[in-house]
Amino acid sequence: MARDRDNELEAEPPVVARLVVEIRSDGTRTIARGAIEDTVTGQRTALEARGDSPLQLALQLAKVLTTLPRLTARSAVRGLLGRARGRTRDPK
Repeated sequence: MARDRDNELEAEPPVVARLVVEIRSDGTRTIARGAIEDTVTGQRTALEARGDSPLQLALQLAKVLTTLPRLTARSAVRGLLGRARGRTRDPK
């Protein structure tokens, strides 16, 4: 079973970013805090979003992610979009 999982992971593209978010709520307000890491450069950035409803929180979190410095989510997305089909990542 573990061998099957390893084979599945090998077939996937490489990890370009990691996102970890903790969500806290008391029923009247919700706060999301976390961090994002660009695995290519190793740079990390903290993030925080607040909302009075799940939809507001999701929209605020999306806004925070799109306004992060180039070093994080934006560079990861650019890295994904910039790769042509058939091109492989340079081994390091």
